[in-house]
Amino acid sequence: MFRRINLFPFLIFTTALLASCFRTGTSSDVLAGSKTLNLKTAEELYQFLTYDENRYPLISLHRGGPTTGYPENAVETFAFNASYRPVIVECDVRLTKDSALILMHDSNLNRTTNGSGSVDSKTKNELKGLRLKDPNGKLTPYRIPSLEEALAWGKGRVIFTLDIKQGVPYDLVIRAIRSQKAESNAIIITYSANQAAVVHNLAPDLMLSAPIKNEADLVRLNDRDIPDNRIIAFLGTREADKNLIELLHEHGIMCILGTLGNLDRQAKQKGDQLYARFIENGADILSTDRPLEAGRVLDFYIKKRNITSKFTQ
Repeated sequence: MFRRINLFPFLIFTTALLASCFRTGTSSDVLAGSKTLNLKTAEELYQFLTYDENRYPLISLHRGGPTTGYPENAVETFAFNASYRPVIVECDVRLTKDSALILMHDSNLNRTTNGSGSVDSKTKNELKGLRLKDPNGKLTPYRIPSLEEALAWGKGRVIFTLDIKQGVPYDLVIRAIRSQKAESNAIIITYSANQAAVVHNLAPDLMLSAPIKNEADLVRLNDRDIPDNRIIAFLGTREADKNLIELLHEHGIMCILGTLGNLDRQAKQKGDQLYARFIENGADILSTDRPLEAGRVLDFYIKKRNITSKFTQ
C-alpha cells in the first residue's frame, strides 16, 4: 500500500525553477543538462530491456512529453523531461520534400508550428525556419529537429521509440540510426507482425516495439524468427490480462502500457498512485501524457523497493 505524499508544492517550485533555467539559457545549455540513461552498445540495450524481477520501471514520453513552454517532438522538451528521471522518448518521424527525416506528428504544420501546409511540401531548410508551438498554442523559440539531431543528442541520455509515419521508408530511418551509431538507444515502433518482420530483416540487431494483445500475437512474431530480446510488447491502452503479462515476462519481454488517454484520466480523477498499481500489475513501461505526475509515483515506487540499475544515473 502506498502512502500519498504531498509533493505538489515542491514539484511546482522545481518545475518552475527548471523551466526558467531551460528557457533563459542558450540552446546548448538546455540540451547539455540531461544524462540519465547510459547505454553504450546494443547488447546493453537488450540487457536493460530484458525482463527480470528487478526490472527498472520507466516512463515513456508520448510525443516527447510536451508541457507548458515545451512543444511536442522537440529535443529541448526531451531534455526537460530527462532532467527529472530516466525516460524513454516516443517521437514521430516524417519525410520532407527533399527526403530529409524530421520529427513531426502531424502531416500538416498548422497545429504545432507557425507555418502552414503539408510537411512533405517543404524542404528541410524551409522547415528549419519555423518555430514550434507548445500544447497551449504559444510560440516557443524551439525549432523542428531532424531525426539525426535528436539521435545525436540522445546517446547516453535517453532511449527513443521511433513512430515512423506512413510513407517514410524504414531503410532511411535505419540508415540514420547507423550514421549516428544509435543502435544502443533506438527502438523502431511497428504495428503488426509483418511490419516487425520487415524491419527485423533489414536490421536484425535493432529492437522493435510490437503490439501484443494476446498469445497469438506473440506466436506470430516468433514464427517470423524475431528473437524475444529484440521485442518490447505494446499492450494497448487498457490494462492487459495478467496471464498474458506473465507469459511475456517468462519470455523476458518487457511490456509497455499506454496510459495516455483513459488511464491517464483515471489517474487524474482517482489519484496518481494508480500508476503504481499499473506497475504492480505487470506493466514495465508507462507511455503517458502526464510524465511528471506518473514519474513522481514511479520515483517513490523505485526508492521504496530499492530498485537500481547500472545503466541509470
